[in-house]
Amino acid sequence: MAGQQFQYDDSGNTFFYFLTSFVGLIVIPATYYLWPRDQNAEQLRLKSLRRVHGRCLWYRLRLMKSQQSIVPTLKKVALLFGWAVFLLLAYKVSKLDRDYQEYNPYEVLSLEPGATVQAIKKQYHLLSLKYHPDKGGDDVMFMRIAKAYAALTNEQSRQNWELYGNPDGPSATSFGIALPAWIVDQKNSMLVLLVYGLAFMVILPVVVGTWWYRSIRYSGDQILISTTQLFMHFIYKTPNMNMKRLTMVLTAACEFDPRSNKDATIRPTDNVEVPQLIRELGNINVKKKEPPFCYPYSFKARVLVLSHLARMEVSENLEEDQRFVVRKSPALLQEMINVGCQLTMMANSRGGFPAPRLVTIENCMKLTQMIVQGLQETKSPLLQLPHFEEEHLRYCISKKYKVRTLQDLVSLKDSDRRSMLRFLGEEKYDEVMAVLGSFPHITMGIKLQVLDDEDSSNITAGSIVTVTVTLTRKRMADMFEKEQEASICQGEETANTEEAVRNQGDTNKAKTKVWQSKNKGAKKTAKSKKKKLTKKKALPAPVKGKQANGNVAGNEMAVTTSAAASAAKDEDDEASDKGSESDEGETNKDSPSERDDESDKQSDTEVDEGGGDDEEEWEALQQSIQRRERALLETKSKVTHPVYSLYFPEEKQEWWWLYIADRRDQTLVSMPYHVCTLKDSEEVELKFPAPSKAGNYQYSVILRSDSYMGLDQFKPLKLEVHEAKAMVDNHPQWDIPDTEEEDEEQEDSDGIEESDDEDEDNN
Repeated sequence: MAGQQFQYDDSGNTFFYFLTSFVGLIVIPATYYLWPRDQNAEQLRLKSLRRVHGRCLWYRLRLMKSQQSIVPTLKKVALLFGWAVFLLLAYKVSKLDRDYQEYNPYEVLSLEPGATVQAIKKQYHLLSLKYHPDKGGDDVMFMRIAKAYAALTNEQSRQNWELYGNPDGPSATSFGIALPAWIVDQKNSMLVLLVYGLAFMVILPVVVGTWWYRSIRYSGDQILISTTQLFMHFIYKTPNMNMKRLTMVLTAACEFDPRSNKDATIRPTDNVEVPQLIRELGNINVKKKEPPFCYPYSFKARVLVLSHLARMEVSENLEEDQRFVVRKSPALLQEMINVGCQLTMMANSRGGFPAPRLVTIENCMKLTQMIVQGLQETKSPLLQLPHFEEEHLRYCISKKYKVRTLQDLVSLKDSDRRSMLRFLGEEKYDEVMAVLGSFPHITMGIKLQVLDDEDSSNITAGSIVTVTVTLTRKRMADMFEKEQEASICQGEETANTEEAVRNQGDTNKAKTKVWQSKNKGAKKTAKSKKKKLTKKKALPAPVKGKQANGNVAGNEMAVTTSAAASAAKDEDDEASDKGSESDEGETNKDSPSERDDESDKQSDTEVDEGGGDDEEEWEALQQSIQRRERALLETKSKVTHPVYSLYFPEEKQEWWWLYIADRRDQTLVSMPYHVCTLKDSEEVELKFPAPSKAGNYQYSVILRSDSYMGLDQFKPLKLEVHEAKAMVDNHPQWDIPDTEEEDEEQEDSDGIEESDDEDEDNN
């Protein structure tokens, strides 16, 4: 059996193959992930947003960052250097000579394949005279010639060459290691061991350990675990949390503590600047001794958040810290909402402690809106627009316009809107309208059903109710266009109605008596119709009235009696027609065959309608299942629409919270669903268990923005819960005939007897 032989690369050729592959495995993925994206595309995107978002803080910071950053240039230089090394190694490998060559005795003897034995002997004789050592030839070349001659003339050698590629038979398998031979040299052994030990016993464990101990400190949303525990403690301790207390809990997060986060800083100048801000704010509980609210980092973060909500100017040092705190706050508030939902589910399932109140979770959502827009809770939502100040609100809330929300401003006519905003110039007014037109306008469609049930519309006690909410996003600018079209149509309708009223007034003036007589005649005909329906008599009474009255009255009554008589005749004719039809129908239905045919037709139509309904339900169910599978498989981008925020330091996308709540009991019915992919339309399913008692319940489907104030929506949801159906104990599928039971017992007894016989045989 052939052996195996390992040898290092003495020439260094195979080492270049290894090095080229290694560099390629690093450079190619690094280029895909680290190559800077097209700066021109980003510049074009920012340019398209300039008209609306040009005054936003995040927009100005993004422009400054793109102009000052040299990181993309350094990335490009490093990647280009890596590609240069890779191409150089590839060129080097392409120029290397192959060490392994297939043995061919015809080439050694300088003969063509398939030469005859005489030609081989003749060529060997000539070459042996030339390279024989006794005649001054080359020893190595002579041995190669003799070996080639033996391979072509000796039968055993020729067979070995054809089978193994070597006239001497199978040789040892040689494996080349793509490392240079100096690595295993005795002189370099200590150096190689030192490098291996340093790389695999020091550097690698330190890198892995550092990454691991840093990663276990954070949750999946990159929030410190200690912060999550702190939120859970205070929400558990204070289920009903007001806005002031919520701000204190938020700013006590460990993300703002320099001991837990290196990005947070405590400056020596804070001892002077922070007390100055406290005096300007004036409504901070400085004497609060409850930890961690009394710690310096928490105190500073709280002052910075409150000054941001008040839109106060701060120094440059504090401005940088304020941007850091404000940038972190939305993610921390989302974590607080998640913690509140977890405690609510635990309280509902286990009990033993009060669940967080609905106002606590909603205050988290409101505080997120306030931080993004830089507004206090009591301020008007109109201050989210550019060029709006406190002194301008008096024009909006006047008795003439009564504009207090963004929706009120949109619903105004363009002329009234321009008149109200006359304190703005033409350019500022256009900018305000452009910003207001970019705000979202959401419409909600709600569908209530019980999935996987025979009657999906029947809600029973304890069943799982599915509320499918369809969200459609449009811009406020679309509402402007609809308003203009509606105003144009309304103007045309008012003009047409005015003309019709004017023409009708002219005819009324010209023919007043005729109109009056017609009206009286119509009234009396109606009375006569009622009398005809109740009393089937002739018309003697109008005749008597005619004789008793004067001429004018007699004429009027003549008209009315004639009209009444004609109406009575028509009614009698119709009644007679209907009666005849009904009589004919009754006579025709007397025959039993026709009755059976009609009943069969009715049953067939009912079956067809029932079958059609079943098919429609089945198709709807299949479509819903396919839609859910697609929603699970596809990953949608969370980039929706940039938020217009004048004081938020980072570009933020429009996201929403959707949930169902019982506002009377202040409890959550379904957990808030964070809608992060609403670009044009989105379908969301909210599931919750129906109440255990039958009755009527009033819930609310609530949609809240995490970015804008004053755009929240509330839709009522009425739930009619019925008693659950009783379980069927004696179902037909459990009724087993007696014969089957006897057969089974007989089979069991036979099986027992067979097993006993087998045991006896074995014994």
